[in-house]
Amino acid sequence: MPQAAATGAMLTCSFGMAPATLNALPLARVMVEGKAAADISTAIPVANIPPFGMCTSISNPTVAAATAAALGVLTPAPCVPVTAAWIPGAPKTLLGGKPALGTGSTCQCAFGGVIQIGFAGTTKTVVN
Repeated sequence: MPQAAATGAMLTCSFGMAPATLNALPLARVMVEGKAAADISTAIPVANIPPFGMCTSISNPTVAAATAAALGVLTPAPCVPVTAAWIPGAPKTLLGGKPALGTGSTCQCAFGGVIQIGFAGTTKTVVN
C-alpha cells in the first residue's frame, strides 16, 4: 500500500539535478499526520512543485539555448517545472472529491521529465 503524500514529501525529477519538497496547500482542509494532504491537483509549478535545481532536458528551451551557445555541449539551465496533474491518484481515497496522492504517483513535466514521490512526508498513513 502506498504512503499518503503530504507537505514535506521529497520529489525527484528525471532531468533535475536536485530533489525538491512538495508544498501541499490545505485547500481540501484535510490534514494527515499534522501536514496538509496532497491530491492529484497539487501540481502547480513553483507553488506546489518547486524547481529541481538545474534542468538537463534538451527539450527545455533554456537548456537548448545554453547547449547551442556551448557548441553542442549539454549545458544545464535553471529548472522551472511545467506540470499538469499527478497520475495515478488513490481512487478510493478522495480529498475534496479528488484522488489523494501517494508513493507511486508521478507527474509529467512538459520538458520530458518524470517527477516522482520518494518519501511521502508521512510514515503511518496509507492510501488506496
